[in-house]
Amino acid sequence: MNEQEKPDSAGRGQIVLAGTPIGNIGDASTRLVELLQTADIVAAEDTRRLHKLLHALGITASGKIISYHEHNEATRTAELLELIRGGKTLIMVTDAGMPAVSDPGFRLVEAAVEDGVVVTAIPGPSAVLTALALSGLPTDRFTFEGFLPRKAGERSARLSDLVDEKRTMVFFEAPHRLEPMLRALDTSFGPDRRVAVCRELTKLHEEVLRGPVRELLEWSESSEVRGEIAVVVAGAPDAEPEQAEDHVAAVNELIGQGSRLKDAVAAVAADARISKRELYSAVLAARS
Repeated sequence: MNEQEKPDSAGRGQIVLAGTPIGNIGDASTRLVELLQTADIVAAEDTRRLHKLLHALGITASGKIISYHEHNEATRTAELLELIRGGKTLIMVTDAGMPAVSDPGFRLVEAAVEDGVVVTAIPGPSAVLTALALSGLPTDRFTFEGFLPRKAGERSARLSDLVDEKRTMVFFEAPHRLEPMLRALDTSFGPDRRVAVCRELTKLHEEVLRGPVRELLEWSESSEVRGEIAVVVAGAPDAEPEQAEDHVAAVNELIGQGSRLKDAVAAVAADARISKRELYSAVLAARS
């Protein structure tokens, strides 16, 4: 494991990933405000949104503002790293939430780690964790799945891969694609799978709807959905345990083929991984 060098030990700078408000400006941290004002470089997913954020906070950035988004990450990463190697401090912000989480930033972090450049973070608002916490679904184990594919076939294939996922799943979705997504969930996971649709989190019109996917699908069909959306989906339920009574027919089938009762019970119990004693009793009970 390569330990990052400290900025002052080698004359190098650092990258600071900074979480920005996902809706309520009051969620901006003191550290975020301070570093936006003092950093040598501010790398922003959208410089126009950055200026709106600065205006809302009543501050001015003293450093150089550079756009850094999915369309220029590949070419701009090397340029930013060169500046940081010269001792500059760079703060990376996206439109909302934490950089590198379904937002630009991963390429920069990956390259910085490879180069030995210090990367740290100012923790802040996260739509993923906020939606998970408000969903009412299990939070001990979860997975973030980002946006599902737009094309129906690819979306169904992705959900097919997730149908047996036991962990709670968090997705992002656009308002106009929410209904098709819920319909796909209904088809792939069944109408009773529990879901929470979280809309406009931390904003004035925040709304969290919870219920079976079929119920929320019907809601989406009759509503004009707007705003930023996160969808939290319960993991696959545990399979019902095998019951001895369910395997009596298999035992009788083997007996009909010439097996002794004892041998048939042993074979079926081993295959089904159930108790031989319980299966034997179930066979006798069925005959009485």
